[in-house]
Amino acid sequence: MTLQGSLTHERYCAEVLAETERFRSALRGADLAATVPTCPDWSLAALARHVGAAHRWVGTLVATRATENVDEADIPGAAGPAGDDPAALDAWLAEGAEGTVRALREAGPDAAVWSWAPVHTAAFWARRMAHETVIHRADAALTSGAAFDVPPEVAADCLEEWLQLCALPMAAEGGARLLGPGRSIHLHATDTPPELNAEWFIDLTGRTITHRRAHEKAAVALRGPLTDLLAVFYRRLPADSDRVEVLGERALLDEWLAEMSFG
Repeated sequence: MTLQGSLTHERYCAEVLAETERFRSALRGADLAATVPTCPDWSLAALARHVGAAHRWVGTLVATRATENVDEADIPGAAGPAGDDPAALDAWLAEGAEGTVRALREAGPDAAVWSWAPVHTAAFWARRMAHETVIHRADAALTSGAAFDVPPEVAADCLEEWLQLCALPMAAEGGARLLGPGRSIHLHATDTPPELNAEWFIDLTGRTITHRRAHEKAAVALRGPLTDLLAVFYRRLPADSDRVEVLGERALLDEWLAEMSFG
C-alpha cells in the first residue's frame, strides 16, 4: 500500500499556506454562526477552530518528532482565541498554518513522525494537511458563498490521496460492503490536459478496493470538471448536481459515497 503523493514536500507546504489563506478569505465578512451544510454539527466558527486545531496538532507532532499521538489538551493554542472576534480567529488561523509549515520545512519530508496511517513521516503530514485544508475550504465556501476552485495538480493529488486512504485496512469494513462481481467506478475529469492523467478506474471486483489511473469502461462513470469530481467524492457536491454527469449504475456510486465518507 502506498501513500505517495505527486507533489514535492515544499509544494505541499506552500499549499497549506495558500489554502489557509483561501480558507480565511472565505470566512471574511461571513456569518460565523451559520451552520455548515456539509458538516451540520458545526457552525462556520467551529469549522475554523477545527482547521486551526488540526494545523497545530500536526505542527506539534512534527516539531517534537512524536512517536505516539499527542492529546489536543497538550497542544499549545489548540483551543483557539477566547470569544467570537473574527479578527482574532483570522489571526489564529494564520499563525497556526505558519507554525505547522515552519515545522514541516525544518523537519524535511523523511523525518520520522507518528501518524495514524502506515506511513510515519513528515511528508505524509504535509500532504494530508494540504488536502485537509482544501476540503474544509470547500465547506467554508459552501457556507459563505465564496468560490471554490483548486489548482488542477493539487485537486488530482487530493483525489488520488483519498482513493489511497479508502484502500487502507482501517476502511476495510466499509469497503467490503462495496465489493462484488462487475462492480467498478470510473472518474473522468473533462477539463484537464492529457498529461495530468486525471482519470481513475476503481476496481471493486476483487478482495479489496484497488484503483489505477486509466480510461476504462466501468459499471458507473462520473464525468465533469476535476474540482467538481473532487467535491462529489468528498460529498461536498451532490452527485445529482448539473455540474457533473453520471453514466451507468447510479446506485453503485451512491453506495460508494455512503460508505466512504470524510468528516
